[in-house]
Amino acid sequence: MSEVRLLVGTRKGAFVLTSDGKRERWDVSGPHFGGWEIYHLKGSPADPNRIYASQTSGWFGQIIQRSNDGGKTWEAAGNAFVYDGTPGTHQWYDGTPHPWEFKRVWHLEPSLTDPDTVYAGVEDAALFRSTDGARTWQELPGLRGHGSGRFWQPGAGGLGLHTILLDPANPSRMFIAISAAGAFRTDDGGATWQPINRGLRSEGIPNPTAEVGHCVHRIAMHRSRPNVLFMQKHWDVMRSDDAGESWHEVSGNLPTDFGFPIEVHAHEPDTVYVLPITSDSLHYPPDGKLRVYRSRTGGNEWEALTNGLPQHDCYVNVLRDAMAADSLESCGVYFGTTGGQVYASTNGGDNWAPLVRDLPAVLSVEVQTLPPRRSGGAA
Repeated sequence: MSEVRLLVGTRKGAFVLTSDGKRERWDVSGPHFGGWEIYHLKGSPADPNRIYASQTSGWFGQIIQRSNDGGKTWEAAGNAFVYDGTPGTHQWYDGTPHPWEFKRVWHLEPSLTDPDTVYAGVEDAALFRSTDGARTWQELPGLRGHGSGRFWQPGAGGLGLHTILLDPANPSRMFIAISAAGAFRTDDGGATWQPINRGLRSEGIPNPTAEVGHCVHRIAMHRSRPNVLFMQKHWDVMRSDDAGESWHEVSGNLPTDFGFPIEVHAHEPDTVYVLPITSDSLHYPPDGKLRVYRSRTGGNEWEALTNGLPQHDCYVNVLRDAMAADSLESCGVYFGTTGGQVYASTNGGDNWAPLVRDLPAVLSVEVQTLPPRRSGGAA
């Protein structure tokens, strides 16, 4: 039977939750790196034992942690993100007119095929890559060299590159998103980039339909259909059917189209999940009711999923990297809240139950679907 491993990053450490394919009982390991902000953990699709973690502190700096045994033990893999290899935080990238400052790693995205290759999206917005298991890093300078950087502005959480999507059908194609700059795509492995924001509209910037400057919160895709992208914007839920060349709104009947995470069902490319938040000033669910919304039509038509979720006096938030789906036959969907709860549905969202309730504020949730363990005998 397959196993499931849930990777949870919080304000005060990392937690690893494991279960068998029934997903009825969960073992909780942690906190790993207790007291440290763990912005993101992500497992390698190429090696079920390899996990990367972003460990951040304004006092001690930024460290990338790596586990080779599924989160049982960890080692500090590397933290040389600035040009001269100086460790720590609040370092300048270089002497360019724009004051690019390195503060933290927002998101880690391991290669689909090589466990030693991993990408890092950082604040201020830049993209780095390691090909030696996170020991050393090199920036992909084409992104900041695009020329539009002077129009990028920090969102409320900072000028973060928070989303990295690798195209499983085209190793040279990658999508990223920056708050508040927008979405970008490379078709040549990161050498050059183009903004892909046509169709986005943001009332809070001088030109609401500008090429860049939009506050994109998250982008998601289904592996079988990488040209179809779903976006949770600062306001609006959007869809692209042409790899980001154009976008159209699919907010439909949502109670509010402000939110942070967006996720796609593992086996149904048109089944999409969002978690609406009241507004950009009220970061809690509408009417104090925690509701995941699901569309089975790729957007526009949405249904509230409430069974097992608190429907009164709930004022938590769910952040952009805090929702994930597993790939078991009955797709599991998971999300974590700023109140320290992690919820799970083992039937695509029809029913929910808390796995844990009293963690520190959850920053990220990722899931690994692991192959069955081999029983005794020779390997």
